Amino acid sequence: MADETLQADTPGFDAWLASRSTALTRFAYLVTGNRHEAEEALQSALTSACAKWSRVSRADDPEAYVRRMVVNAHVSWWRSFRRRETPVDDVRDDRSGADPAVTTTEGDRVWRLCATLPARQRAAVVLRFYEDMSYSQIATVLQCSESTARGHIHRALGALRRTIEEEHDDG
Repeated sequence: MADETLQADTPGFDAWLASRSTALTRFAYLVTGNRHEAEEALQSALTSACAKWSRVSRADDPEAYVRRMVVNAHVSWWRSFRRRETPVDDVRDDRSGADPAVTTTEGDRVWRLCATLPARQRAAVVLRFYEDMSYSQIATVLQCSESTARGHIHRALGALRRTIEEEHDDG
């Protein structure tokens, strides 16, 4: 019976995933900081979402639901290993017309700084500044209150600001 339900729900899931896979992949990469962890977190979330698609599809915003699953999968992974890795891949946007060397250097610097943030702060920054979400949307994805989401971003920006000032003072 469960297999029949999964088969009946799969076409809706497949169509939804086809339309949202690029955005979800980008989101997972931005949250995790590298391709391998992004693929792992996204695969875990999508496997679970497919199995529960009848419930997920009834949510107010299925994409936010799956994004929250991606964040949770990454946080669970991070907690289980208690380590952080340096990102190895870049997300490049060549539409700007800027010098690719400068863009890559600055982008790499930003990612190295973001990689130093705790997972939930990094996720909040990604959601706010890369995904352009409101604080209430961020709170929904991170399963916290709006004030906690604001606090994550405030602390993250403060930490980034201090690190940049220290680099500037040293240089």
